[in-house]
Amino acid sequence: MMYTDDSKGVRVAKDPAVVRFRDIYYMYYSVCERLDDGTMKWGIGIARSSDMESWEKIGEIEGAGELESTGICAPAAFLHEGRIHLFYQTYGRFEKDAICHAWSDDGIRFTRNQTNPILRARGNWNNGRAIDADVCVFRGELYLYFATRDPEGKIQMQGVSKCPLDGRFERGSWKQCCEDAVLKPELEWEQECIEAAATIVKDGRVYLFYAGAYNNSPQQIGVAVSDDGVHFTRLSEEPFVKNGEEGSWNSSESGHPYVFEDEDGRIYLFYQGNNDNGKSWYLSKLEIDFQNGVPYIVSK
Repeated sequence: MMYTDDSKGVRVAKDPAVVRFRDIYYMYYSVCERLDDGTMKWGIGIARSSDMESWEKIGEIEGAGELESTGICAPAAFLHEGRIHLFYQTYGRFEKDAICHAWSDDGIRFTRNQTNPILRARGNWNNGRAIDADVCVFRGELYLYFATRDPEGKIQMQGVSKCPLDGRFERGSWKQCCEDAVLKPELEWEQECIEAAATIVKDGRVYLFYAGAYNNSPQQIGVAVSDDGVHFTRLSEEPFVKNGEEGSWNSSESGHPYVFEDEDGRIYLFYQGNNDNGKSWYLSKLEIDFQNGVPYIVSK
């Protein structure tokens, strides 16, 4: 699989999120257009597939209202009680960027949560920013992992909040679970950034795949695990998915992962990449599995 969106004159598809809804796969991703002043305006594309290999764009979610006027992106998709829930971020507000929520009964038309934004980072260890949401059900509650930055706005790191699994997910329901970053860059290849959490719960533990280093630095994918959803330990000091060799489609980076478990139990790691330092972006996937509590890439 290699998917991109060229409907706006640039080849850009980033930040994938996938669900299976009514026996069809839906993928939500960041898409952009170049404005007359040279800046990029971000929205969320919607593609559909019967096999996760061939994808057809079927719609787009644009920013609505003052809160989203500068753009939206980086969706996380979550299927709950027959509805698709999206958790996504505002874009272009820097430390004021926050997580929003919307839901859909058909996968295409979404209703915004009236309490948006539902989540910002709290505490003197961060600058209030919250982006790159991902959610998982853990111990009967919905855990939302987000990226934030230190007070100086330099170091990107991970935080987590949780709320009841009630389907409303309103602003007042969220409780931040951490008083410091749950994961922050420490390894040389992670440089100054850990972002784009991608979680899956296996055998009572939360596995968190993440993007290390800022885009094209190169960004690569690591993985950590937690017994309580808050305190994480890396499974390796090396990236789980590295950027490709020179000349490959992802030589500039392999980044922003998303974990999708299908109804048959097979697990796929979607991610973004490019080989031109961000002039274009493509999406692809790998099948992964677990052995003795450790994930590995399934060979084709």
